[in-house]
Amino acid sequence: MNKLTLELASQMVDTALAEGRRLALQPLCVAVLDAGGHLLALKRDERASLLRPQIATGKAASVLGMGFGGRELAHRAAALPAFFNALSALAGGNMVPVPGGVLVRNGAGEVIGAIGISGDSSDNDERCAIAGVLGANLMPDSGAC
Repeated sequence: MNKLTLELASQMVDTALAEGRRLALQPLCVAVLDAGGHLLALKRDERASLLRPQIATGKAASVLGMGFGGRELAHRAAALPAFFNALSALAGGNMVPVPGGVLVRNGAGEVIGAIGISGDSSDNDERCAIAGVLGANLMPDSGAC
């Protein structure tokens, strides 16, 4: 598989939301972008707060734009805050360097998209993102060492 489809993106979103409900997390919002950074699917629990779609999309766009998962982005942002402030400006403010943004890789290891989740702690957001990717039989890359 060389590209992410709407069907797979929808499956990832639904699986991630189900995982959040199973874990009794705060209301989540899930965004899936294709490899070109275009939004394929976005769902927001009706109880999720106002900015969750922008945060979830920002997490996905951040990992896609930099080429590594949110956990690695967070590590680098802590070490190089001035650089990440500049990146955020270049990205029009669409840089959210925290866990919860996960690259989506195919069986060959190629990046075919990204998923971002917002609503609970960043660690729990990431956990649900990974579940979503695995639920679509794809490989998650959270940037964890």
